[in-house]
Amino acid sequence: MQRIGSFFGGIYPPGFKDRTSAGPLENLPAPETVVVPLWQYGDQEATPVVAKGDHVLKGQVLGKGSSRLITPVHSPVSGEVTAVEPRIHACGDKMLSVVIENDGLENWVEKESHPDPIGLDPGAIRDKIYAGGVVGMGGAGFSTAIKLDPPEGAVIDYLIINGCECEPYLTNDYRLMMEFGDDLILGAKLMAKACRARRIIIAVENNKPDALEIMQEKAAPIEVVALPTKYPQGGERQLIQALTGREVPSGGLPYQA
Repeated sequence: MQRIGSFFGGIYPPGFKDRTSAGPLENLPAPETVVVPLWQYGDQEATPVVAKGDHVLKGQVLGKGSSRLITPVHSPVSGEVTAVEPRIHACGDKMLSVVIENDGLENWVEKESHPDPIGLDPGAIRDKIYAGGVVGMGGAGFSTAIKLDPPEGAVIDYLIINGCECEPYLTNDYRLMMEFGDDLILGAKLMAKACRARRIIIAVENNKPDALEIMQEKAAPIEVVALPTKYPQGGERQLIQALTGREVPSGGLPYQA
């Protein structure tokens, strides 16, 4: 693998990460009333499968989609559905939402588990990711199960786990590596099998030496790479170039690099 370690350009803003990097992740208490938008990818919404007056459990499906693009939406709390109606979304538009009066009991729906998740075939892993409602964090809500299902004939050389977190102030990825390294490694292995990646690379900026040490200890023999600290080292296309020397073609997707 050709590695250039960086990309052309970039800036070096102050990190300000010391304000949160030393503190552990915390669970914020859920509010008394929870509004769950059914908005999914694009302008599409999941179809509600609950109604006013229903009692729901934490993790229960509130809305389902008619295609793989529309992932299931789950309840973050247990309680009573008080409305299924349009509500103002953070983007400023009204979107169909499920309103739940939180009972504070945190009663979970019955969970499914598997004794050997790595033993599942790629399609089964993608099915479980879809059923879990997992989508990208970029804002578009694109289904992760689709991202992990490359076109027939596509060869996926690398699955890159982006632990760079190059933006000022942000330390969430750093804390996840510090506190949930084993879960991160398992997730990487599952995703690699789902998309049939030949190798896994975990990329971390070199201003996180303790996270690098933990990842190297837990991930072996998965490759963990330290990259120079600069912005936007964690950008998708910049990171691919820094790690592999390849460039994603204009208008193309990462697997085409």
